[in-house]
Amino acid sequence: MNISYIREYAEKHLTEKRRVHTRGVVSEAVRLAGKYGADPQKAEIAALCHDLYRGVGKKELNVMADRLGLDPARYHNNPSLAHGKIAAAVIQEDLGINDPDIINAVSYHTTGRPGMSQLEKVVFVADAIEPGRDFPGVDRLRAAADRDIDEACLISLEGTAKHVLEQGDYCDPDTLDARDYFVQLLKEKRDGQQTAGSGNSQSIK
Repeated sequence: MNISYIREYAEKHLTEKRRVHTRGVVSEAVRLAGKYGADPQKAEIAALCHDLYRGVGKKELNVMADRLGLDPARYHNNPSLAHGKIAAAVIQEDLGINDPDIINAVSYHTTGRPGMSQLEKVVFVADAIEPGRDFPGVDRLRAAADRDIDEACLISLEGTAKHVLEQGDYCDPDTLDARDYFVQLLKEKRDGQQTAGSGNSQSIK
């Protein structure tokens, strides 16, 4: 994968608004990758590509979704859900990117999913906390991102689900399943820490 070419491709295909956002996501993704053990170059590539189709109109996205065989009930007239799936397919065709982890990070950067890899988590969270983001709770999310990537994923998923459902919009099942997955994951981590702490205190005695 030629990272220089991918950077040029992204710059060419993004609107100025998306360029600014994408640069912020790249910066955060690379930083979080270093912190949480993901590959920084893969994080940059996925961040560069994640919003390639975010500024495309509904009609064009619908046509592309049909060409790619995406479920029209789920993706037609829904750019927020369709753009990641379309970008994930196009980067394979246009850029020859065949790394499944990068493809999944692009595909699920909006919705999340159960069992996300470290790279997927990094890109998912970076998209939510890049410097241009300004929404209620973003400071809490940024603090969580520096403390525990899984906690940050859950906070973001809960916020997304709450916002979408309150608006009466369609909430992707992947988001709800991912939220439940991270609730369970964090519970298991807490239980494990408590068990370890109990064991340590017993050994001291």
